Amino acid sequence: MTLLHLSPDVEAALAAGRPVVALESTIISHGLPRPRNHEAALEFEQLLRDQGVTPATIAVLDGVPQIGLDADGVRRIAEEDLAKASVRDLPILAARNASGATTVAATAHLAAMAGIRVFATGGLGGVHRGASETFDESADLSTLAVTPITVVSAGVKSVLDIAATLERLETYSVPVIGLGTTVFPSFWLRESAFTLDWSVESPADVAAVMVAHDALGHRQGIVVANPVPADQAWEREEHERVLNEAFAAAERAGVTGKAVTPFLLGTIVELSGGRSLEVNLDLARNNVRVAGEIARAWAAQAGA
Repeated sequence: MTLLHLSPDVEAALAAGRPVVALESTIISHGLPRPRNHEAALEFEQLLRDQGVTPATIAVLDGVPQIGLDADGVRRIAEEDLAKASVRDLPILAARNASGATTVAATAHLAAMAGIRVFATGGLGGVHRGASETFDESADLSTLAVTPITVVSAGVKSVLDIAATLERLETYSVPVIGLGTTVFPSFWLRESAFTLDWSVESPADVAAVMVAHDALGHRQGIVVANPVPADQAWEREEHERVLNEAFAAAERAGVTGKAVTPFLLGTIVELSGGRSLEVNLDLARNNVRVAGEIARAWAAQAGA
């Protein structure tokens, strides 16, 4: 059984110590509408290539984890109805020769197996609202507790319990660093109500933290909180209105488990008239760009 398949570009870049950034496939298969998702997948990869960084979009296709996709692989994650695959699903997909789009958790796990150290996503999963009763918590958090990868995100999805998520990251000893901010971002919004203990000013500063992280023997991930640009953020009042309506719709529909977040995000797109989708794309582009800069700085420092 083939454990991982690295694309020729990714394999060559890693062997030469050149910068590589992992990209998840769930944002393409489950987070964006067709055909916009295919356009976005190609755009995210091109944003990295334009910086001299090799993109490694990750998915499981026909039972094999793919670290970097060819044109047909990108088409498949955009057009096929793939399972939403977290870490626990990977061996099942492999044994059944099945396909799945990888979540933040599964992407981080596979990227780290391949030796990739930087990963760009939109927003992390986390502790869901009401988790004290439902115990609904994303595997993104427990995976980052044991996976040495730096994840660039616009905070956690604002449909989640941000306070509880930050507490869980602290419990797991996962550093959370604001990039150019001392306030934890809230996905579509630049700020939440929560300040950060640590912030840095540049991607090179993040790479320096990564070097020290390794030197001290830490094996956790690092979360880089990267706010959506000010001119692209959603208006707070409309955001709160739409969010409340979406939660009410989910309760009426009786949605539970891992179907909750996709349902909420899809409902929010409808209720906002597509505004949330545009902000989602803007923040994802910004995270991909910053991840590329961090990967370049990391490659330079690691090779020094």
